[in-house]
Amino acid sequence: MGFRDLIPWSRNQELAPVRDSFDPFLTLHREMNRLFDDVFRGFAGSNLSPMMEGRFGWPKVELSETDKMLTVTAELPGLTEKDVEVEIANGVLTLRGEKKAERNGEGRYFTERYYGAFERQIPIEDVEEDKAEASFKNGVLTVSLPRSDKPREGVRRIAINTH
Repeated sequence: MGFRDLIPWSRNQELAPVRDSFDPFLTLHREMNRLFDDVFRGFAGSNLSPMMEGRFGWPKVELSETDKMLTVTAELPGLTEKDVEVEIANGVLTLRGEKKAERNGEGRYFTERYYGAFERQIPIEDVEEDKAEASFKNGVLTVSLPRSDKPREGVRRIAINTH
């Protein structure tokens, strides 16, 4: 299998046979459609284009709550607890860090993985910030926030524990 077989699209790939390929206006129209398709691929399925999805939608998080606890989990494959910072400030839980590229820059490659700095901010209410705990296991960050009747203000950094 060649390297090009791994790429899900190709610039020279046509979806249907082309008629009247000598018409310059039809060729321009086709190329403009291809350009917009490349830029906004997957736009209908989400609120963001694929280029922006990695920047603003990563890491993916899951929130669950009960009367006593709010739990936030984030998938962070390829990272360790040292690559991630967790803090609470003014009713906002912030997850930030950086995933560094693993390649050495030699040869050609194709990737669908996300690299670079990230930051997710999650508004939270009525939690006991002093009792917040974070753990990291198998690439999943879990932040547990006990519920409270009165919110606090200020910034508090949360240490991440490993199992």
